[in-house]
Amino acid sequence: MLLPECVGCSKDPARVTDGATVRRVRVNATPEAVRLVQEQGGQLYVWAKRSRCCHGSFTYLETSSEPRERPFRRVDADGIELYLDQSLGNPQELVIEAKGRRRQHLHAYWDGCAYVV
Repeated sequence: MLLPECVGCSKDPARVTDGATVRRVRVNATPEAVRLVQEQGGQLYVWAKRSRCCHGSFTYLETSSEPRERPFRRVDADGIELYLDQSLGNPQELVIEAKGRRRQHLHAYWDGCAYVV
């Protein structure tokens, strides 16, 4: 899945900290996504969810404005407080978009994919 370039995205990769290690993740959030996160309290939590199908399983990203029963780590991002599930690795890029006409919701994409690779 190819994603459109976003306007007003962070150009510098974000810092991810867990203890003494600092790693970089580039966060590209569309202006609509930033606005929606801010309207919902300013925090966005991202974790992986595994789904099974007839040909095996795949893992995709879920988002929420509230933390779930799991540990998260903070990722620097412009305009929002972003938290990734502690058990996830680090994508080179995390894309965040708002989708939906009547009821907008947030989608996160791992290195441009709808699933975690």
